[in-house]
Amino acid sequence: MNTYPVTCPTCFEEFEVPLPAVTETPSEVDYDCEICCRPMRIFFENEWDEVTASAVGIHD
Repeated sequence: MNTYPVTCPTCFEEFEVPLPAVTETPSEVDYDCEICCRPMRIFFENEWDEVTASAVGIHD
């Protein structure tokens, strides 16, 4: 399973999230920070057949 580092928009701690398959992008998921448990939204994008992730606060 491939993972990608994201930074929590609330506590600014970095942790790894599992990546979806390239064929399942672009997509977004609701996710709770693994450090502070605050909700966030993680966006998965496909750039040249490489999946990347970025996180924003749930109310951003």
